[in-house]
Amino acid sequence: ENLMKKPQPFFALVLSPTRELAIQIAEQFEALGSLISLKCAVLVGGVDMMAQSILLAKRPHIIVGTPGRVVDHLTNTKGFSLRNLKALVLDEADRLLNLDFEQEIDQILKVIPSEDRRTLLFSATMTTKVAKLQRACLVNPVKVEVSAKYSTVDTLKQEYVFVPAKYKDCYATYMLNELAGSTCMLFTRTCEATRKMAFMLRN
Repeated sequence: ENLMKKPQPFFALVLSPTRELAIQIAEQFEALGSLISLKCAVLVGGVDMMAQSILLAKRPHIIVGTPGRVVDHLTNTKGFSLRNLKALVLDEADRLLNLDFEQEIDQILKVIPSEDRRTLLFSATMTTKVAKLQRACLVNPVKVEVSAKYSTVDTLKQEYVFVPAKYKDCYATYMLNELAGSTCMLFTRTCEATRKMAFMLRN
């Protein structure tokens, strides 16, 4: 909404713990922002930095990336600056910090505005590291928390199974066959694992 009112390059930076999640987030930005011609750049490892520098030269509105690659570009890409940034989003902040991105996040915080900037921090758990980061980059924060009181219903049956990794797909297929006719929701760790599981179930 703010971007629609006053479009500007490098409006927001979204930090993600993994390249797969960063790509997924960028795809959603592009889908939701297509009607306002929103431009988004993805900065992740495993991709040529020169190609990413060309994207940055086009001055996108949104940057989605992993902390390490964002710092690489802040250090090495001529003309790339976040001094006018209006929004910083730390997605899965607990995982960002568990993967030891603290130093990179500190470097990013030093080169973005401390005032006139909205910061959004999303975390599944409030660890001491997340609390420390919250104190460092948020001013008078508003905390929105899902109450554990309503997280599950009494009728929900929860089980877990330890299986060797190489047999995981076989066990998953067997269990889903046992639940045939029921509605199931599957969660996987990466986009690639999601595609693999979908392909396996279709066949």
